[in-house]
Amino acid sequence: MDTTSKLKKRHIIFFLLFVIVAFALFFCQRFYWPSLTVELKSEKLELLWAKSFYQQQKGLGKRDSAEPYDGMIFTFGLLAKYAIVMRDMKFPIDIIWLKDGEVVDMAKYIQTEDVPEEKLTRYYPRVMANMVIELPAGWVEQHELKIGDNLTIVENL
Repeated sequence: MDTTSKLKKRHIIFFLLFVIVAFALFFCQRFYWPSLTVELKSEKLELLWAKSFYQQQKGLGKRDSAEPYDGMIFTFGLLAKYAIVMRDMKFPIDIIWLKDGEVVDMAKYIQTEDVPEEKLTRYYPRVMANMVIELPAGWVEQHELKIGDNLTIVENL
């Protein structure tokens, strides 16, 4: 085999390995959801962590409840007014927006919606945030959460 043929064969093998790894990573994000343990209002919460774009779009949608977790956390690299929608949700939630771990806004008792995607209500915070937590409806009121309360990350799993 000449040098050109060997080089082409290596390129093909490298390309195939690249495609296989990319495919595996794509499907891994759909099936593996990391979790994060946080403390909010002196309560430890085990939260699903929506890290990838796919996970953030799916959120808690199509689940009957957040169980066995307490809810879900979304983390973002930039400050912005991140909108939350009730896409495919089967239970009401409280939404908490945070900036660097400090509660900056919240929306309580957000109800499910059975409407097409383009008609979903978009819930925005009043100020910029870089984290969002979704908890079952009533949590904010039950724990008397207020603007300025702080979240502490306890464990990263």
